[in-house]
Amino acid sequence: MAGTPRVLRAMNDRAALDLLLEHGPLSRTRLGRLTGLSKPTASQLLARLEAAGLVVATGTGGDGARDGGPGGSGSGTGRPGPNAQLYAVDPTAAYVAGLDVTPERVLAAVADITGRTVGEHAVPTPGRHPGEPVVRQVTTALDGAVKAAGLTRSDVRRLVIGTPGAFDPTTGRLRYASHLPGWHSPALLDELAAALPMPVEYENDVNLAALAEQRLGAAKGHDDFVLLWNEGGLGAAVVLGGRLHRGFTGGAGEVGFLPVPGVPLVRHVTKANSGGFQELAGSQIIPRLARELGIPDLPEGPYAEVAAALVARAAEIDSGPHRQLLATYATGVATGLASLVSVLDPELIVLSGSALVSGGEPLRALVEAELGELAAARPRLVLGAVREQPVLRGALESALATTRDEVFDTLTLR
Repeated sequence: MAGTPRVLRAMNDRAALDLLLEHGPLSRTRLGRLTGLSKPTASQLLARLEAAGLVVATGTGGDGARDGGPGGSGSGTGRPGPNAQLYAVDPTAAYVAGLDVTPERVLAAVADITGRTVGEHAVPTPGRHPGEPVVRQVTTALDGAVKAAGLTRSDVRRLVIGTPGAFDPTTGRLRYASHLPGWHSPALLDELAAALPMPVEYENDVNLAALAEQRLGAAKGHDDFVLLWNEGGLGAAVVLGGRLHRGFTGGAGEVGFLPVPGVPLVRHVTKANSGGFQELAGSQIIPRLARELGIPDLPEGPYAEVAAALVARAAEIDSGPHRQLLATYATGVATGLASLVSVLDPELIVLSGSALVSGGEPLRALVEAELGELAAARPRLVLGAVREQPVLRGALESALATTRDEVFDTLTLR
């Protein structure tokens, strides 16, 4: 069939690029072994990718393979021979950016096409800039990260912005995030599009944390899982069949208001901003619970940080009121999870956010035991593995996935 060799070359090129991203620098021999291609075919492939500006030679040795040459077998068996030339994806082939937006700050980062973060910048909000428009907050944060990377705005191919709540696809307005000042204008998305010279996507922050775990962390290799997030707020992300489930208005996973036993039923919860699951297991209830239990020397600071510190201390001490704090918190978490499990029956549940991961294995085991008594299904519970800025990491991974497809497919199908 006409064009088949070209298509096969493109498929081999893309497979090679994915392997180089996964494994790092590889020799021709090692790349050929991983792709199933002969050494001459692997050499031709690498030459094409070098000419396209996607691959660079990075040195010799390091991956345990040797290419053939005078005195060498070229079999990669470790027999005497010259060190192998190594090849890697050219990190300068493309750059992307991600933003993590909270009521306190806008944090931006730029990553090269390999996923390495090359620049970061944070803009505090709204305390130090109470009157600064959202568009300026975003552009200031982005420009700071771009400058730290030694780049310009035009070098960034795509930007993904993570916020609490979600932009309703039918109206373009931010929903489920009344605590995020300045982000609810109906004209905001148009204003951002006009101010930024690259495609911009928007995603719920907890969904991005789930994406980071799916690509890099505890949910890697899993197509059906729920991530429960507890930090500044309580929320969940749902992944079904390997894809994020966002819901009709983007509100899937907004479980903070989920009606659960143990708290009063509050109506008009979006107006009251209280009630439901968050009143049973949100990070804001942990300091209150600690005071009720008579735990001394309570830390000071924002409630999310205080909650994480208290949970970590309770997991470490595990006796007296600290044990009771951890057990009560675990029961509250499991109560809400039981509803999710009964509806979704996920393969895996990932506990993420500082108020959950700070409890470590003691908290995870307690939640799992409680959930085993409350739900018929028995999903595996794990702690989130992406601990460093998971929302920002997810934003970068989302931008990278689309950009790699665009860059790799365009250049390999020429």
